[in-house]
Amino acid sequence: MKPLQKGTQKSVKSTTATSKFKGFTDEERSAMKERFQELKGDKADGEGVVLAKIAEMREPDRTMGKRLHAIIMESVPALSPRLWYGMPAYAREGKDGKVVCFFQAAQKFKTRYATFGFSDKANLDEGNMWPTAFALKGLTAAQEARIAALVKKAAS
Repeated sequence: MKPLQKGTQKSVKSTTATSKFKGFTDEERSAMKERFQELKGDKADGEGVVLAKIAEMREPDRTMGKRLHAIIMESVPALSPRLWYGMPAYAREGKDGKVVCFFQAAQKFKTRYATFGFSDKANLDEGNMWPTAFALKGLTAAQEARIAALVKKAAS
């Protein structure tokens, strides 16, 4: 058997495909910056800040945001409005201060519909699978009633 000589070994090239991570979208970076500002900012006037954010939205999201705000505040007045990643959100007061539900305008991430969603802190567990977000293109009385019931359950 011939001994190995120094410098005669061939390099091994990787055969795995390299994936290119393109990073976060402009919208995702903006949401992270907004969240950072929320964490270090003043939480004194949560409702005023939420209503101002809703007022900045395009139609039909602005109208839905106003209506959702009213439904949530009427259904569970103990929820505290605040921004969460730059979105109107509603958190438990006192109990743990965690966000229970939120409204994401379609323009937030350039989607074709707005989203009304619940965080993992919402009490909506139902077996092994349950909805945590709903696409919104408009609101009817029946949908408003369903949202009110879900918010009450989520905040319990």
